[in-house]
Amino acid sequence: MRVVLFDGAAREALLPLTYSRPVADLRVGILTIAEKWSRRLDRGVDLYTQDYLQDEYPVELGDDNLLIDGSLLPSDELIGLLRDLPPNSIENLNGEALVARLSAGPAREFLNGAEVEVNQHGNLAGMPLLRVNRPADLFLLNDRSLRDDFALLTEGRQSAPLSSTNTLIGPTDQLFLEEGVTLEACTINVTSGPVYFGRDAVVLEGCLIRGPVAAGAGAVLKMGAKVYGATTIGPSCKVGGEINNVVFYGNSNKGHEGFLGNAVVGEWCNIGADTNASNLKNDYGDVKVWSYPAGRRVSTGLMFHGLILADHAKVGINTMFTTGSVVGFSANVFGAGFPPGFLPSFTWGGAEGLQTYRIDKAIATAERMMERRGVTFTERDRKLFERVFADSERYRRDY
Repeated sequence: MRVVLFDGAAREALLPLTYSRPVADLRVGILTIAEKWSRRLDRGVDLYTQDYLQDEYPVELGDDNLLIDGSLLPSDELIGLLRDLPPNSIENLNGEALVARLSAGPAREFLNGAEVEVNQHGNLAGMPLLRVNRPADLFLLNDRSLRDDFALLTEGRQSAPLSSTNTLIGPTDQLFLEEGVTLEACTINVTSGPVYFGRDAVVLEGCLIRGPVAAGAGAVLKMGAKVYGATTIGPSCKVGGEINNVVFYGNSNKGHEGFLGNAVVGEWCNIGADTNASNLKNDYGDVKVWSYPAGRRVSTGLMFHGLILADHAKVGINTMFTTGSVVGFSANVFGAGFPPGFLPSFTWGGAEGLQTYRIDKAIATAERMMERRGVTFTERDRKLFERVFADSERYRRDY
């Protein structure tokens, strides 16, 4: 059986994070959604996404295909339903097809948005689904996902030893170090959740870490960093300052002082020193954030909601963000004062004025940052920048 995770209705609501990746390539917890499914089902998975991204994610259909909405996280209940799903059937929830088991022809039609005449079921109704419907769900589900992924990755394995220079508060089985981790003179509290450090992660002296927290392979926690759960620090990220319930994707930097909470930071981002992003309004009221489907700011029903920062965004020193700010792909934000709460992709500037960030300049910046990490900016990357620049143009018309 082939397993395909497809971009469903949630994809637009997850912009700007999904400009540059399939929904199932979003990270929540230690693993991406696709990695979770692959491990839970013990098989490879394909990702069906937008046409301009599909070359990077080839899909091979077979005679029997299990199609799963990429916004769904695996759970015991859902996996049980999938194992019992009969051929030529679709599972719907509130009129939305979330799961299907189809042969190659109907599967291709389904993925292309066509109606498929097969058996329709409603067994998902009443099931406690874990689903990423908006960017906030990434930090809201991060606690549960960190615990689930920690158990999945560490079961039956032994952690590398912890140096005696550290202080561990809580049971030793709630801390796991992969090979090559550097960790000295830090305080780690696992009474509130597990802590995981990936291969070759570096945790410098004086860090205070309160689980659940995970740092991916090659991540660096700068001296004196204060990291509260539920936080994920993606592979090769560098972080410092105060961090609370943040999901960092790979290769991003927040290496200096400043607060970031209840937030999501994409790949290849850089956040300058002493940047602070509010996650709570002064009146303790409901946070409204920009919604791409609605084309305006909408209520989240949340008291705590911080910054959403898309891939390749750059933030200058001492930048201040209002509660629930959304910053698009390859935006470059700087200057005194609070910039608007929604900054479209390829925005240049801040509170004192905004203009379009020239695409040649944006690409040159990305090339330099990636080169510093030994990563080549490819023709595929160039085409991605050009496509997102074009797709996001309508949001920049007001300035």
